[in-house]
Amino acid sequence: MRVVVIGGSGHIGTYLIPMLVERGHEVINVSRGKSLPYVAHAAWSAVQEVAADREAEDAAGSFGARIRTLKPDVVVDLICFSEASARQLVEALRGEVQHFLHCGTIWIYGHSTQVPATEDQPRRPFGEYGIQKAAIEAYLLHEARANGFPATMLHPGHIVGTGYAPLNPAGHFNPVVFSRLARGETVTLPNLGLETVHHVHAEDVAQAFLKAMLYWSSSVGEAFHVVSPAAVTLRGYAEAVASWFGETAKLEYLPWEAWKETVSADEARATWDHIAHSPNASIAKARRLIDYQPRYSSLAAVHEAVNWLIGNGTIKI
Repeated sequence: MRVVVIGGSGHIGTYLIPMLVERGHEVINVSRGKSLPYVAHAAWSAVQEVAADREAEDAAGSFGARIRTLKPDVVVDLICFSEASARQLVEALRGEVQHFLHCGTIWIYGHSTQVPATEDQPRRPFGEYGIQKAAIEAYLLHEARANGFPATMLHPGHIVGTGYAPLNPAGHFNPVVFSRLARGETVTLPNLGLETVHHVHAEDVAQAFLKAMLYWSSSVGEAFHVVSPAAVTLRGYAEAVASWFGETAKLEYLPWEAWKETVSADEARATWDHIAHSPNASIAKARRLIDYQPRYSSLAAVHEAVNWLIGNGTIKI
């Protein structure tokens, strides 16, 4: 099949596009053309690259038509962030594609209530990102179930992999937290460190997209969580990281209002977003309907990324 991947040079596409090529598909990567995959692979030599500024073409109303002219059998959209953008693609591709797969997020739920969250729980998103992603999901599910558009939604957690810094045990992205834990230094966590984060390796997300294509009849008109088998608490996460370096985590705790004054404004915003959501999602539905079998636990995925950060000198131990 001819598979068009929109935004395929990022975390997920780094693994998904080689998987598709290896299975004999003709693959077209539509991106801004400003970045390379995080992990090199010979399969990229067989990929057709199409440069496009989605934001500008969405505004001009031409992006959907651009994708249609590529004559795809399958479209994988990894970088859609508004309902209007999704609508433009659906209208352009209606009756033209066999399968349309959208990358969402587990933040569609807003605050965690019953955990692990299942896909049938109410959506009460907050923050522009979660609100827009929930709106996209509602629109695509309606189009699939009421109008026969062959859409599938996959909702990843905090994506982790080689080539970039993972979400750390303090709930933000400054790798110094890993350095301090590795050296046995004190790390201060917000509240009691019992909020949760839910990582997933980018390779496992790619696997889920491929499995959804393979199990077409079970995935069309459905939404699936794509995360590791279990979320981790900030405290448990910190303790595990310290143990990788033969250390016992030295942790202190501060109430949120005091803790946020100990970090930068950007770090405080990132942490608040993560602990306010405290995601914890079930993968039972994805296991059952599309045979999703993640290779990595949350900690194993982070461990790989941390080793990469050590190798390039970002984490000092």
